Amino acid sequence: MRHTDPVDLFDTVLIANRGEIACRIIATLRRLGIRSVAVYSDADAGSRHVALADVAVRIGPAPAAQSYLNIDAVLDAARATGAKAIHPGYGFLAENAAFAQACADAGIVFIGPTADAIRTMGDKIAAKLAVAERDVPTVPGIVRPGLSDADLIAAAPGIGYPLLIKPSAGGGGKGMHVVEDEAHLADAIAAARREASASFGDDALFLERYLTTPRHIEVQILADAHGNVIHLGERECSLQRRHQKVIEEAPSPLLEMLPGAQGAATRAAIGAAACETARSVDYRGAGTVEFVVEASTPASETGTVEFFFMEMNTRLQVEHPVTEEVTGLDLVEQQLLIAAGHALRLTQDDVALRGHSIEARVYAEDPASGFLPTGGRVQRVIHPLGEGIRVDTALTDGLDVSIDYDPMLAKVIAHGADRDEARRRLVRALDESAVFGFPTNVEFVRALLELPEVVAGDLDTDLIARRFDDLAFADADDRVFAEAALLLDAARDAEAATVSGPWARRDGWRLGPPAPRRYRLVCGARRAEVLVTGSGSVLSVAVDGSDPVTAALRADETTGRTITIDGVTRTIAALATGSDRVAIAHAGAVFDVAVDRIAHAGASAAESRPHLDSPMPGTVVLVHAADGAHVDEGEPVLVVEAMKMEHVLRAGVAGTVALHVVQGATVTRGQTLAMITPDTAETASAASSGGRETA
Repeated sequence: MRHTDPVDLFDTVLIANRGEIACRIIATLRRLGIRSVAVYSDADAGSRHVALADVAVRIGPAPAAQSYLNIDAVLDAARATGAKAIHPGYGFLAENAAFAQACADAGIVFIGPTADAIRTMGDKIAAKLAVAERDVPTVPGIVRPGLSDADLIAAAPGIGYPLLIKPSAGGGGKGMHVVEDEAHLADAIAAARREASASFGDDALFLERYLTTPRHIEVQILADAHGNVIHLGERECSLQRRHQKVIEEAPSPLLEMLPGAQGAATRAAIGAAACETARSVDYRGAGTVEFVVEASTPASETGTVEFFFMEMNTRLQVEHPVTEEVTGLDLVEQQLLIAAGHALRLTQDDVALRGHSIEARVYAEDPASGFLPTGGRVQRVIHPLGEGIRVDTALTDGLDVSIDYDPMLAKVIAHGADRDEARRRLVRALDESAVFGFPTNVEFVRALLELPEVVAGDLDTDLIARRFDDLAFADADDRVFAEAALLLDAARDAEAATVSGPWARRDGWRLGPPAPRRYRLVCGARRAEVLVTGSGSVLSVAVDGSDPVTAALRADETTGRTITIDGVTRTIAALATGSDRVAIAHAGAVFDVAVDRIAHAGASAAESRPHLDSPMPGTVVLVHAADGAHVDEGEPVLVVEAMKMEHVLRAGVAGTVALHVVQGATVTRGQTLAMITPDTAETASAASSGGRETA
């Protein structure tokens, strides 16, 4: 990254955030010789950002409202540590006008824009009115405060269908409704008002044209207190899931693929519009102006693609690394310089884009289970290395990932000479990434990057929803089961080596060739039986009755486990937890393979009873069935909530419930919450006649 000459800066900066962004900010502070102060909640006492900072201050219990959102606690920590400035990161208090004002009132520099700028851009109606005065194009519609239902209905024909109802406050898609025709408009307006009021305490609405194949393109700007404003090019953020960005890149492939000079003309036009947006609120610091582009719209008469202002994020963005990679600038350093009162040392002509960069967000969520949040203890994390690869993360071995906060764990960023090189490098980096302990979305984002549309740069915000079922996820095949059996066999060999005397023999007292070791294994929905024969470097393996093939296993501290089966060798990352479970990482996927206890003779009756396991770490917010009660198949038993998402656990069979938790209990992913003893013919008859058991 390009570095500036030494200048006067703050001696101590407090970071009012956590996780990977706090670690990212600390890295720049350390490089600049600035003392860093971290704040943390009880849930984050052992976190990486706490260990990296020069000083760390506890600010409250795990709930964000009592810690990271507690303005008084954050300011008290700044005063106690002598911090002259506060960097808010993103999320939490980053776009809170009251916090920015409280910092100013306390004589502490808020590393960001003024409270007035945050307030204006935080109100979608006020923001659209402000930028429209500076001729920034906005999506056609009706936007003004105090619009009644009648006003909205009267304006709709002039806007045309389909149209989009949007709340003035808030974001994340809450309260947004697409209306295809007039017959559904009134009901949709009523529903949008209810949702907006419940989510944001403000039911103000406006209407705008609905773009059927929108692309999300945003522009990074820098503005100082001396009237200088520049942009650093655009980022494409069209790959989204439920309005949440997943993959971001710079520059936009749309602009790169436009014929002739259209790409350069559009970049200049959208960049100028972003700068005018910043000037509309006398902006100061780093900010991002977000635009929407209709993917199917041809270039306008001016030679540019038509674009419309959507909103401005008055903070550093999650995806800022891709801009850093293509410009060579450290955006956190630029924020510090601007906040310290320095004028920009760059002009627009100094900004040059170099190559292409793509970022994948790594989340603690399970794509195979509807993207339910996961979390838990990180047993081991493997970060990729290599040319053009950067990882922004707070993950460390042994870290407890709490459900109290956003599930984003890390960002894997690739840079290349062009888009295809960056994409291929990112795919390879995700191949080499692994988080052992709970599911993540690594395999999902890797598969997404291989979609033909993504390879071609043909993106829009609905692409993931349309093509999710077509994504290629790896299944646990015979090779995975064979590798798991070999690893478990090696683990048991290691255990046996600690036993002396005749009991150390794995084959007992059998005469003749050693007996094969039988492993009945389960991974997800598939079960397999694997036979392992031999010892040391002379092994053979057979899966589900197939002919035995030769095998060999070699462990290396640098490369991981190298396994050869039937002459084919591959190196994998693996983690064995005892002698009955092993996790294998390959091509972005982590396969959790365990000894199938139910398949083995001697499994207890309790193990064979249908059980309800929590699909995510969270809290039991509702218990529908009493302990000892009878339930029918499909009947709700419990409800688990995490990150404002509820999941209903229903009985898979009819039977009698045995509860293992109570309402209000905190549970982990995979924890058994209830067991159901299936009906016998007699109990089924009693239940159908009304003779249900009661607690």
